[in-house]
Amino acid sequence: MNLDQYLPILLFILVGIAVGILPQVIGYILGPNRPDAEKNSPYECGFEAFEDARMKFDVRYYLVAILFILFDLEIAFLFPWAVALKEVGVAGFAAVCVFLAILVVGFVYEWKKGALDWE
Repeated sequence: MNLDQYLPILLFILVGIAVGILPQVIGYILGPNRPDAEKNSPYECGFEAFEDARMKFDVRYYLVAILFILFDLEIAFLFPWAVALKEVGVAGFAAVCVFLAILVVGFVYEWKKGALDWE
């Protein structure tokens, strides 16, 4: 086995590491280091932090986030299907129609349960 084939991969890895680390090192060495109380203070949207960072969030926040990820990923499955639509034929089209029907039923169920209501 010839190791010359792996030279481009090694160079790619080394250049990637250099691009990620070199600017940080240059900034650390050449950048000014003048901390003061204002720079070291916590910053939250232009005003002073008013609560602990470890405060509990409402469960609905996580529910909406999970539902977004779920439906977003399911929609992402439609892109490969759309690209290969001619190759999959009628059977592929029927399978995606079933997939979308299940997706719509789940969406309507979540909507009726009030999981998408944000107060």
